[in-house]
Amino acid sequence: MRHMRWGFLMVGLCVLMGGAGCGGKQAEIKEDRLTVGRVQGEVKVGMSAAQVAELVGSPNIVTTDEKRREVWIYDKVSTDRVDTASSSYAGLIILGTNSSDRSSSQRQRTLTIIIKYDEEKKVRDFAYNSTQF
Repeated sequence: MRHMRWGFLMVGLCVLMGGAGCGGKQAEIKEDRLTVGRVQGEVKVGMSAAQVAELVGSPNIVTTDEKRREVWIYDKVSTDRVDTASSSYAGLIILGTNSSDRSSSQRQRTLTIIIKYDEEKKVRDFAYNSTQF
């Protein structure tokens, strides 16, 4: 019974730690893998689909063209929110005032990448579009 409690404790700790160091291999998700710079600098015509997947990850959409050749589409949307605050404080021994101004701004970015493969699953063409507003 004591060993059973110890086992439950270890499993609980592994869950809390996200599996780190618990014997299982944890897949690492990298949000920064898919960028215009990476596509421009590293994706080349003639690369295999496996090489592309290694560089930029799995696509959101896989489809085929009119000749039944694969087309991979990556579509990423992100929203960044920036909160700023400024405050001032003025006071005397008896009287104190505190004022605070808060503002926030939002920025959205989109990135769409389309990679077209030939019959041998080699990159034959690719295009990308990036917006920021």
